[in-house]
Amino acid sequence: MKIGVLKETRIGERRVALVPESCKKLIQAGYGISIEKSAGEAAFYLDDDYLKVGCTVEQDPRAITRSSDLVFKVNAPEITASRNEIEFLKQETVLLASLMPLRYLNIVRELATHKISAFSTDTIPRTTRAQSMDTLSSMANISGYKGVLMAANELPKYFPMFMTAAGTVFPAKVFVIGAAVAGLQAIATARRLGANVTATDVRPEVKEQIESLGAKYVGIELKESASAGGGYAKELSQEDKLKQRELLAQQCAAVDIVITTALIGGVFAPKLITVEIVSSMRSGSIIVDLGAEGGGNCELSKPGETIVTKNGVKIIAPLNLPSTMSTHASLLFSRNLTSFVLAFTKDKAFQLDLSDDIQKGSLITHQGEVVNSRVKEALAKSGGA
Repeated sequence: MKIGVLKETRIGERRVALVPESCKKLIQAGYGISIEKSAGEAAFYLDDDYLKVGCTVEQDPRAITRSSDLVFKVNAPEITASRNEIEFLKQETVLLASLMPLRYLNIVRELATHKISAFSTDTIPRTTRAQSMDTLSSMANISGYKGVLMAANELPKYFPMFMTAAGTVFPAKVFVIGAAVAGLQAIATARRLGANVTATDVRPEVKEQIESLGAKYVGIELKESASAGGGYAKELSQEDKLKQRELLAQQCAAVDIVITTALIGGVFAPKLITVEIVSSMRSGSIIVDLGAEGGGNCELSKPGETIVTKNGVKIIAPLNLPSTMSTHASLLFSRNLTSFVLAFTKDKAFQLDLSDDIQKGSLITHQGEVVNSRVKEALAKSGGA
């Protein structure tokens, strides 16, 4: 079987779906691999690097996809006037990418129409067996790390405590909202830099993980469980939202930095930091909204921009932070895709097995239909099913 890897063309995207290290493993497993010319350059993987491990490098993306049984991408296929990547694909092609299907329902419709078997790596179940395939966790880990570095760069204070000849400088205070992968990495990074860290999550079961990293846990007593299973959170009841808002207002007013990482179901960002909460924060304090991709956790966030409020609070809402660390982000993403393919390779070919829980959880479209229940429901609500 042949694997095709397309160059990412989305603005600001520097990652590549497959790096030479992984190509070597897949070739040894019996696959042929074609890479679009300069696909890895922005992540510092050169065409010569791919040629050395046995890949072919081609100029024409359509020629690559037409001759490939599997196509790897980082993002969902681009649909523009100059480059419609779904039309490049032949019917029954297996597409493996982070599709974010609930955000891009129009792309899901097109994939179904073109009879593409599309797997979305961000919907792979968070189970022990699937850990090595989970791109959502790999990329969230990078976001949590880089988000804290951005905050440290902007904060007009030290992170650690320093005892100097001029006296003692006390450590910065950091409050992390959400303790899934990005939040836990943010906690760990802030602690390594010497900050005092407090963290919260609507899932009380993560208290032990927060404290194991040296942070203090704060939370509310929920009337209803906020766990959606699989390491995800669901939306709170109105009563619990009011309790949460009181907690957030108290904590945000007392710290130098707020890092928000909350996503509902790993997709959409609940509005947790209100205008009133921002107005109560100290001048010079920082909010890094890592929920910006899902719309933002702060009411004042402008995804992709940095703003400063009238009371001197800087709100940073970065998009696609993993792309800013393109070399390692590509390496981890590539390893995730390779683990997925090799887990289902038999007789030098990828095997569809819709009875398998990993494939069943991550397959979005197949044989002209949308097969993922959550996506089907979202399409129905949008009037598209």
